[in-house]
Amino acid sequence: MSDNLEAELLDVAIEAARAAAAELVARWRRPLEIGTKSTPTDPVTEADINAERVIRDVLARRRPHDSILGEEGGETGNGLLRWVVDPLDGTVNFMYGLPTFAVSVAAEDADGALAGVVLDPASGELFTATRSGPATCDGEVLAGSTCDALESALVGTGFAYEQRVRAAQAQVLARVLPAARDIRRAGAAALDMCACAAGRLDAYWECGVKAWDVAAGTLICERAGLVVRGLEAQGVIPSGVLVAPAALIEQLTQLVVGP
Repeated sequence: MSDNLEAELLDVAIEAARAAAAELVARWRRPLEIGTKSTPTDPVTEADINAERVIRDVLARRRPHDSILGEEGGETGNGLLRWVVDPLDGTVNFMYGLPTFAVSVAAEDADGALAGVVLDPASGELFTATRSGPATCDGEVLAGSTCDALESALVGTGFAYEQRVRAAQAQVLARVLPAARDIRRAGAAALDMCACAAGRLDAYWECGVKAWDVAAGTLICERAGLVVRGLEAQGVIPSGVLVAPAALIEQLTQLVVGP
């Protein structure tokens, strides 16, 4: 794939993310129609649905032959390139008026992501990366943490919606918390990954994330020099992702996976 294609895809991703962010900001801290998906604690709002609609509108206009995998609209098309879209990552935060939510848009081929964008509508920060280019935030090149001691590491995580999975995840947390500097739980996987890329977190893990949660964030973290590792399902805990500097990846993986 050429650098020109990567640049084109990045431009499309930015346009789509900005269109979705406008929909979200217009509805943030206002009355919402709220439904549920997998469990009563897994909500979906009119904001999620409308944000994905405008992303799909941009993609239909600019890349009509590509496929799309969206959290709300499922998978459509059969193109060689696929867009992986989370129109509102952090729906619960959004519902409560908290400023930690994001739009995530990535374009991928058979080898992985070619371009990725995570846009924070509340702060306006725009995180981007391409396969052959740097990770950036508002145009400034990012470099992830170089922390080499877990006891000095600020580690992010997140939890599933299902109660029995959360109970199992609490046992994992009990292993990691005493070994790290501290734990943070922001409630938006895409922003957690970007926080790692920006050096605001030293590492991050979460199980139960979907492709649309991490597609853009994975590319941004890798281009910021971090290691991104998939986690296999363990009992009731579903598969997930772990991000860390190379010096921490093995120790943190051992704690998360467990004996």
